[in-house]
Amino acid sequence: MAGRVLNLLTFTSLFPAPGRPNHGVFVRNRLEHLLASHPVEATVLAPVPQPPWALRDGESAACGATVLHPGFAHLRGLGQWMAPLALRRAGLRALAHPRLAGRRFDLIDAHYLYPDGVAALALGRRLGIPVIVTARGSDVTQMPDHPWPRRQIRRVIREAAALIAVSGGLRERLIELGAPADKVTVLRNGVDLARFHPVDRDAARTLYGLDGPTLVSVGGLIARKRHDLTIAALARLPGWRLLIAGEGPERGRLEALAVSRGLGERVRFLGALPHAELAPLYTAADVAVLASEREGWANVLLEAMACGTPVVVSRIPGNPEVVAAPAAGRVVAANTAEDFAAAIGEVALTADRAATRAYAEDFSWDATSAGQMALFRAVLAGGGA
Repeated sequence: MAGRVLNLLTFTSLFPAPGRPNHGVFVRNRLEHLLASHPVEATVLAPVPQPPWALRDGESAACGATVLHPGFAHLRGLGQWMAPLALRRAGLRALAHPRLAGRRFDLIDAHYLYPDGVAALALGRRLGIPVIVTARGSDVTQMPDHPWPRRQIRRVIREAAALIAVSGGLRERLIELGAPADKVTVLRNGVDLARFHPVDRDAARTLYGLDGPTLVSVGGLIARKRHDLTIAALARLPGWRLLIAGEGPERGRLEALAVSRGLGERVRFLGALPHAELAPLYTAADVAVLASEREGWANVLLEAMACGTPVVVSRIPGNPEVVAAPAAGRVVAANTAEDFAAAIGEVALTADRAATRAYAEDFSWDATSAGQMALFRAVLAGGGA
């Protein structure tokens, strides 16, 4: 297929949509850089969960691609079991959209093995084209703990033309689940170095009203992000403040925790911020913290480092691949408030913001986009991964 434009169908429920501008932004970013640097055209099918009695379809545009948002039926408590079929129905309905009339695709680029990958295989069979699925985290670290999803995940592993893992840790997990080693390609996430860069630090700190050492934590207010552990670490850091950017069901509990620990004046909840507004926040902080109990490849770490801010992160698979040098920050020795506080103190004493930015510059999207194209061409040529 060298010399001609590849026509790509991206299928994922992890994609920004109206009312959810930050949802799955890392998938959009990868696609955006692929389209900007290689001869690829793309259509995105990005289903949106909705009550089954109120399904409606929508559309938007991103990075020069048509983005369709078919609604798929979602009921709390049953989503894990219903989602593959619901996503399949939504995808098939979207294929009949007038915008896609006469459109022919070369392959499907799907994200998340379960449930999205299961539905993507059905679409691939309908269209008679290969499916490549990217593993991104809990789809291979958590979902396989449940018998039915595990069975479906193993089917995706068998039937997909190729698999992508965003970290070496996820690649090893795919192999444990039965994937042949030569079927899995590691293509890490990157960072947009033009969007995330140091800005005027004095102005950024003035914007957030900062006059002392400050931590920042960016991520949804959900249990697995363990913002409570970051708050507990803050209690061991006199004089420090913590800014938390994100929204979610844990907000009330976390606000109450901060007050109960006597930290109400030192913890500020900023809510969900647009992606474009994060560079001043990262720049204003002295250290960025991510205490998650699991991640695939956490983009927020590269974003912070690209703004010159070192990071302190939990010891979980994937993080040591992102934070692999002193200039980047530290992976804690153990996931405790004591170790987080100690690591934050060490990083603050030795921080070299120029060196941190230089470290992040090795993580542009260029190598990832080139790796995608090489894999796509191999699959279409019949060479698999």
